[in-house]
Order: sequence, then structure tokens, then C-alpha cells
Amino acid sequence: MHAGRITLFLLLAVLIGVPIALAPRDDTATARSAANTLVIFTPHNENIRQEFGRAFEAWHQRNYGETAYVAWSTPGGTSEIRKMLDAAYRADLVRHAETGEAIGGMADLLFGGGSYEFMKLAKPIVVTTPSGQQSTTVLVPVTFSEEFLHDVYGDESHIGDIPMFAPDGMWFGAALSGFGIVYNRDVLRERGVDDPTRWDDLCDPKLVGWIALVNPAQSGSVATAYEAILQRRGWVEGWRILRRMAANARTFSASAPKAPTDVSLGEAAAGVCIDFYGRYQSQVIIDAGRHAGSQDPQTARVGYIDPKAETVIDPDPIAVLRGAPHPELAQRFVEFVLSREGQALWQFRPRDHEIDGLGPTQYELRRMPVRRSMYKSDDLARFVDQVDPWTIATAVEAPNDAFRAFFPGLFVAMAIENRAHLRDAWLAIIRHPAYPGTRGIVTHEDVTDPQLKEMLRTFDAMPTVQGPDGVEFHLGDPDQLAAVRAGWLEGKWHAAGLWPDDAAPAEVLRGHMTAFFRTQYRHVTAQAQQGSPKGDA
Repeated sequence: MHAGRITLFLLLAVLIGVPIALAPRDDTATARSAANTLVIFTPHNENIRQEFGRAFEAWHQRNYGETAYVAWSTPGGTSEIRKMLDAAYRADLVRHAETGEAIGGMADLLFGGGSYEFMKLAKPIVVTTPSGQQSTTVLVPVTFSEEFLHDVYGDESHIGDIPMFAPDGMWFGAALSGFGIVYNRDVLRERGVDDPTRWDDLCDPKLVGWIALVNPAQSGSVATAYEAILQRRGWVEGWRILRRMAANARTFSASAPKAPTDVSLGEAAAGVCIDFYGRYQSQVIIDAGRHAGSQDPQTARVGYIDPKAETVIDPDPIAVLRGAPHPELAQRFVEFVLSREGQALWQFRPRDHEIDGLGPTQYELRRMPVRRSMYKSDDLARFVDQVDPWTIATAVEAPNDAFRAFFPGLFVAMAIENRAHLRDAWLAIIRHPAYPGTRGIVTHEDVTDPQLKEMLRTFDAMPTVQGPDGVEFHLGDPDQLAAVRAGWLEGKWHAAGLWPDDAAPAEVLRGHMTAFFRTQYRHVTAQAQQGSPKGDA
């Protein structure tokens, strides 16, 4: 354990120290002092980091008469950052119990990612040490006046059914994210496929090997996009869509920007992405083709769409970390991000910066601000994207809070760890002589050929999970998910002997699911080869 903690802290030191060591010096070539340098963990791209770093430093000098700097650390997607922070703070708790040393101190802020990851970090983590149980949270509350919060969020505490900020001040929505489909019209036409309008369109058999996806276990933002499919279309239908999308996948990237980049380059026909990445890539192509007269968004090579009534709008938060070396400066950064000056960076055009000093100086960031008043004033006319997220966001009719706990692990087991088997099974199905030539989802209920019917039933099957006293729970039934989450993922069935004492139950469960899907996919390909419609579905 001790060696593991040393390794962890060495890795964190590298992640944090590199951006500080490489940070540029000011105009007088004086080295930046650790006393006035914020270290911020973020999954945000370089354009966002550059614009917010520059603007905050100017804002702080102007408002406080002091020099401040920002050093960024980008160790991965939000999900990976959350896991890293969770591990580090657990190690800190153990060290604190042994030596009394303070907890945290590795960085000041976490900026960017889906609200789910921040909600997880706001919950207490608990470790057992020789001196008893120790607990803490990774995030710490920040206090702003009611007047300030109303000035930012107006009367809107939620967007759809998702909170805009944590009532206890643990995190604050800093931007709004939608999720949709980015697509390459040229590649689609080559495949004989029309522009997509729904998630189902990414399941078209003509797109085998042409869909760009992201691993939801590594990107919290993309995980939210996939969860939206499950919440909007239902657990059963949603998994049919996700499974076929995954079977069509060309890649499973580790970070959200990769899918729209692949689509833009023509290496994929379409992909799931965050709205601003899709709009940005589309705009890049439009700008490049302006001189050729092809700047019309309706005909440009790259397009983006939010599937109507099938997506969500999610706050992209910011929060202060426990033990932040510069807590006052960190709160000022949050204040700046939520101010009109900070929010203008998301949507104003760089060419407008000279008008009043608002907005970016170099990059169009194409994010939706959280500041409600900006959508009700002349600011809206200055937006690059004339989109009001409050007209898009609607509450999910029958939300199930157990979905998010399961689906990243299920997706990895179903698709990524069985990628070749999934592809082979899918090809066997769509090449079957009786498979209909339709664009939408085809299930066993839609066909009459007994062999194809059984192949589809086997393909779409979901695993069962062992519970205490020999009781089995079926993961295809959304009503059984809460019990399995509590028993397996939260460890409440530990005494039942369902997994070894020294094993992580989530990993054991994922291994079980991976084996189940592999068996099912092999049955599908065997049925196609042997002409015998048998399976374990």
C-alpha cells in the first residue's frame, strides 16, 4: 500500500508539475510564483484553456490590482480525472490518519465535464484505517450571495430536470452542453445513406466500420450522451440502439474531441459528440469552403444535429478542490467564469472583442453560457450560435437514477472488450438472406425467419446477476437495477460471498458480463455457420 501511494503521488507530481514548469513567463521574464498561480485540472481543449487563462489574468489584474496566473493540467477525460482524484484523496485520508498531514493540496480547481462526475466528487469518500474510519469530500463548498447566484442563473435552478448548481455550493454550472450527431455528408453519400436525424440512423447496416464512438468509461460528457439515449428511449430500446451503434463502430476513442475530428477528416461517416465540438468542426469546414461557394450549413461537408426530443442539456461545472493551495484565488476564478465577462467567452466572436473587450480574442468556443440573462438581452445577437438551450431541454418522463451506475461498465463489457465478437455477430445478422433492407432498428419481433429471429434474440440478450440465496437479477429489467446497484456496486452483498474478499465487486461483475456477451456473440456466429438457431438468450 505504501509503495502504491508513493507511485500515485509521483504520477500526480508529474501531472501537476509539468504545466507549471512549462508555463510561459510574463513580459518582464519574471518566473511565475507558486504563490499566485492557480493549478486547474480540466478536460477542456486548448482553445478554452487559452481564452479563459488569458481573460482571467487580465480580469484579476484589473479588479484586484494583483498579478495572477493559471497553470492547466489535463490528465484525461472527466471520468479519468474523477477516478484519479478519488484515489489520491483516499490515499490522503490514510496518510492523514498516520501522520496528521493535511488532505489535498495538489491543485486548486476542477473545471469542465458532466454534472454527474461532479455530483460523485461532492459525496463523502470513506476509508478504514487502524485508527478508525476517515471520511472527506474531494470538493469543498464555495459561498456566493443569493444576489450573485440569481444574477447568474436567474430563476432557473434546473434545466430540464438537471440542477444548474449544487445547493450546498459544491459545484456550479459554468456552461451548458448538448449532445448529438456530427456527420460527414460526403462519406454518407458514398455509403448510400441520408443525413441522420435520430440515434437509430447510426445503426444502419450500411455504416459498418464508419461510426466514431467514445468510451463512456473515460469521458463523462459522452457518458451523459449515451445515458440520454437510455433515458429517452428506455432501457431495452436504448441498449438495442447502443449495441448496433457499437457494432458499426470504427473506433472507440478515449476523449470526446476525437470523434468529430475523425468525422471531419473523412475517417468516419458519423459519430456521437458534444454539441460545441460538432458545431466547431462544421464551422471549420464551412469557413474553409467559403471561397468555393460551399459555405451553406445545409450543404457543407460536415454537419451537426441534436436529435429532436432525444437528447439532454447538461451543466458543465466548475468546483474548488479540498486543500486548494489558493482558496481565495480559486473562488475568484469561479466568480470570473460565472460573470458576464467570463460567460461571453463561450459564444461571442473574436472579431467583436474590440467593441467592448468582451469575448475571446482568437477562438470561437461555441459553448452555451449558463448566464440566463444573456439569452434575454442584446447579448444573444452577438452569439455565434443562436440557440436557447431552455427551449431544447425537457424533463425525462420516467428517469431511472440507476442507469448511470451500470451502463459504462455494461457498455465496455458489451462492446469494447468484445469488439471483434460483436462485429462478427452483427455481420452474421445483417448478411442473413432474410434480414430486411430497412434503415431502422430490426429486432427478433420484426422478422419471421426462425433462424434470424433466434440470432437477433441471442444478439440482444442481457445478462443475469447472482444475488444472495441463489436469487438471480436480470439486467434487462430496469426495475431490478437499483437492487443490483446496492448489492454489487455499493458492496451491500459482501457477506453473501458473491465475490472474493480481496476483489473489487464492480470488476468481478464486469468480468461476468464480458463473458456473457462473448458467449452470446459466439452463439450468433455459430448459428449462421451451422444453420441451427440455438442460443442462450
